[in-house]
Amino acid sequence: MARILVTGIANPAGSSLAWQLKAKGHWVLGVDVLPGRGGFADVVSAVSPPDALGHLWELRGLVATHGIEALIPTMNAELVVVSEARDDFAPGVRVVVADPAPVKTAHDKYFTMTCLAAAGVSVPRFGLPGSFGSVHDAMDMLGGPLVVKPRISRDGRGLCLLERTSDAGARAARIWAGLDDSWIVQRFAPGTEYASPGLRSGRLNDPDDVLVVLEKTLRGATGRDGSPTVSIRKVQDSDVASVAASAAAALGLTGPFSVDIRRLQDGKPAVLEVEARFGMFSAHAPRILDRILDRLAQGQPLGKSA
Repeated sequence: MARILVTGIANPAGSSLAWQLKAKGHWVLGVDVLPGRGGFADVVSAVSPPDALGHLWELRGLVATHGIEALIPTMNAELVVVSEARDDFAPGVRVVVADPAPVKTAHDKYFTMTCLAAAGVSVPRFGLPGSFGSVHDAMDMLGGPLVVKPRISRDGRGLCLLERTSDAGARAARIWAGLDDSWIVQRFAPGTEYASPGLRSGRLNDPDDVLVVLEKTLRGATGRDGSPTVSIRKVQDSDVASVAASAAAALGLTGPFSVDIRRLQDGKPAVLEVEARFGMFSAHAPRILDRILDRLAQGQPLGKSA
């Protein structure tokens, strides 16, 4: 049994990971800014927001107090600082996060798209609001309806679809007027949506690498907050798997990751964004956690490049 700290315990990615670890017999310390729903953890603790100066010190204190052996961050906002400080916890504590440079690139959606496009990985047409004279110019240049979202993840909050509807695009123009270059603009990809959780060592053709393709289907406004719930099923779409694997390799990510993909107008899969962490659907790819735990037991790297 290992003693493992999981951050983001109140959110889907952290709570799912805690549930998986508990099912395997491990002791879990769950932390979050508002950890009211951390029921799967043995102990739950509140911490300061990831952008607060005390966040890392609080994590270090919890690691020392509870004899933690491994720390798995799942809050997007903390990934960069935790990656940069991963060697600064108590001796012997393993932190499951990739190297700082790829984590920083994945953290910023515009940098992610720029890196992937340069590497020849399929992405929707994209840009920054300041590169276009108006929302209508952006639609004309990018080729259709647009998705705008913060460059730095807010865990799905802020994403908005802009299109020319019966109001001749007046609503889209109002939203556009409030954007700056802290946002990214992408051409809307209307096809099937996928989540592709994976694990990458950084070694060529490593048999321990894992990649799973999950097809996502909206089931209607049936969630607690009225938002659409999502149905997930594992599929064998090799073109999606190839794009997801190429994205992780192009960014240089190691350890757990998750790639969001949609099919473009011509059916070609394209990467929407990449997360350098366990995603909310990791339970559908249990081998990822199995490999991480095996490496923990064997003293192997858990996220660092090979």
